[in-house]
Amino acid sequence: MRRKIAPTAAIGEKAGTEAETVDPLEGFEAARGFDAVEARAGGGADPMRTEFTFELPRGYVDETGRVHRSGVMRLATARDELVPLRDDRVRENPAYLSVVLLGRVVERIGSVTDIHAGVIEDLFASDLAFLQDFYRRINAEGHTRAQVTCPSCESAFAVDLAGGGRLGES
Repeated sequence: MRRKIAPTAAIGEKAGTEAETVDPLEGFEAARGFDAVEARAGGGADPMRTEFTFELPRGYVDETGRVHRSGVMRLATARDELVPLRDDRVRENPAYLSVVLLGRVVERIGSVTDIHAGVIEDLFASDLAFLQDFYRRINAEGHTRAQVTCPSCESAFAVDLAGGGRLGES
């Protein structure tokens, strides 16, 4: 049986008499693998987690000499991975891709909220390596497999959400 999905209604929300919306994950519980800051999704009981906290090994030293260690990184979007490819700095030096990409997805380091490539450039090498690894974990490895429960028989099992190679890798 095929169901019509209303284009203006949110997933899981009834759209009135014209169409019925269907939540493709209804009845399944996704496993959580990281300490995360919950995204504020409109009123759902179990909102998707899109922001993850981290602690830098050495810390970012701002222009006043203050050290900032704790921060928040959000999940990357397709745009986050595509836009840096048009950046001239990345075209000249492909290694610069991770700097531009991290500048887009790191939301905060300590009290510094204006994060951009220049801030990432000023990190110690060990902190840059840490953020690169953290990015890979939350955007690929941490989310390619999920523990789910069948709504009918209540059996628990793992599913591979990637269906192939790792996310974000070409």
